[in-house]
Amino acid sequence: MRNHQDTSAEPETHESEPIDAPRQPWQAEVSRLLSRAAALCVEQGVDVEGFMKGAWSAYIESRPGMRDYLEEMQLRDQLEEIRKAGRMAEA
Repeated sequence: MRNHQDTSAEPETHESEPIDAPRQPWQAEVSRLLSRAAALCVEQGVDVEGFMKGAWSAYIESRPGMRDYLEEMQLRDQLEEIRKAGRMAEA
């Protein structure tokens, strides 16, 4: 459901900035982009969990191999727990 809130209190998004504007320090750029993404999610009625899942997914997808690495680490942890519980012989 779309949330129709007064958007006058939303952070400034600088949409009119030229593409070739001087580069800001990376922290300022990240903050600006996250603020814009959050404002868009609020406008569309996306809850905080949906926003966080989207941000996490975008971060993982931008790092080649990270998803596979995290999945492998999770599998190793699960196998270790199974071994500790005595439900699988140690390989």
